[in-house]
Amino acid sequence: MRTVATVAVVALIGWVCVKIVFGFAGGIVGLLLSLAWLGLKILLVVGIVYWLISVFSPETARKIREGMKSNSSI
Repeated sequence: MRTVATVAVVALIGWVCVKIVFGFAGGIVGLLLSLAWLGLKILLVVGIVYWLISVFSPETARKIREGMKSNSSI
């Protein structure tokens, strides 16, 4: 009977540890996915703004491209 109780206690401790570890890892994965989603939204907005600038003001778009090229050597 003592062996069965020991196995049950060890199994319970293991189960609690697994819940804690996967709960923590799940939180990190959720945070990373949220950050990726936010980055995708920002990229989409910036892309649309740049596209609108290139359609309505090609000279300004050219200046932006030149500015980005000169900053890429930093």
